[in-house]
Amino acid sequence: MGSRVDRSTYVRAGIIAIAAALAGGASWADTPEDVPTKKTTVHVETVADGLEHPWAVEVLPDGAYLVTERPGRMRVIRDGRLSPPLSGVPQVSARGQGGLMDVALDPAFATNRKIYFTAALRRGGGSGTVVFSAALSPDERSLANVTEIFAMKRFTGGNIQYGSRIAIDKDGSLFVSIGDRGNRDRSQDWRDDAGSIIHINPDGSIPASNPDRTGARGLPEIWSKGHRNPQGITFDAADGRLYTVEHGARGGDEINAPEPGKNYGWPIITYGRDYSGAEIGEGTAKEGLEQPLYYWDPSIAPGAIAVYRGKMFPEWDGDVLIAALKFQLLSRMERDSSGAFVAEERMFAGSYGRIRDVVVAPDGAILMLTDKDNGELLRVSRADKPQG
Repeated sequence: MGSRVDRSTYVRAGIIAIAAALAGGASWADTPEDVPTKKTTVHVETVADGLEHPWAVEVLPDGAYLVTERPGRMRVIRDGRLSPPLSGVPQVSARGQGGLMDVALDPAFATNRKIYFTAALRRGGGSGTVVFSAALSPDERSLANVTEIFAMKRFTGGNIQYGSRIAIDKDGSLFVSIGDRGNRDRSQDWRDDAGSIIHINPDGSIPASNPDRTGARGLPEIWSKGHRNPQGITFDAADGRLYTVEHGARGGDEINAPEPGKNYGWPIITYGRDYSGAEIGEGTAKEGLEQPLYYWDPSIAPGAIAVYRGKMFPEWDGDVLIAALKFQLLSRMERDSSGAFVAEERMFAGSYGRIRDVVVAPDGAILMLTDKDNGELLRVSRADKPQG
């Protein structure tokens, strides 16, 4: 669903920016507020604004934040202030949904200062998803040792559905989501990275655990296929299970738990329809194709996923958080003891704009990025005391 842009969002952002300038720089979300939710009351505050379509945030060991902006900038936020753009970021293709996208810290970042990031680049008349490693300089002004460690094999026309989130496993290997690039048939081609979850080592080599590391069936980096546009990917820290959330078309947004060599169906099976209203594929189920753990109809346009395992909100332990663009909300998905999704709470609907990223900070607070011309980094903390 996320391939369409709500023009009213940008109009509103422009009005807000003008009002902020007249008010001396304070944005509409600068005033902290307490918001009641189903199980607790939360405190929402603006850490920083003035970001242009921010896409991803990571918390540095000392509590500062590393943020990407889709037009091609990476910044550090410290004490509420934005750094100048870091030098060393490659030139990206900031067209449509493309640009500078996810960022992730290496597990040993505190000692090696290594990061990974994704971007859409143009080559040979087309564009595609590329993964880089780099080192954040000690003075936080630049990236060093910028190295391309993966590029999808086919760069094609169009500027939509790049996927592009990163999840790092406990062994340091990377799982990266790649969208179908607007060509649904690519999701069923095992010799095409589009519509896949790929799995690579930190240097881009192929892990021994991959289902087809010899390339006999398809590309050796492919972990799973049949994905449309997975813009969220994460591990559950409690059991190490991998989860994705991905855009359907008109309906059919999905949560999946990708396993090696499995096919998640797009576009053969889906719970959505084409934007025209026409049916897609062969229905909602077919032998040999995996069912989603959960789906939405109508779509919420999911931007990111996180499993809550923090200490600040013990009543949310194990819940899955989904950043949603279309309805401008954070979805909190409750699970039962078997892991099945049993309830959904839609928080902040329409209050802060399109939510692009959601991250659980080390202290258990929740971080959200708003996808706007004047985007914000928001922090959601506890406003009341835990019960019990």
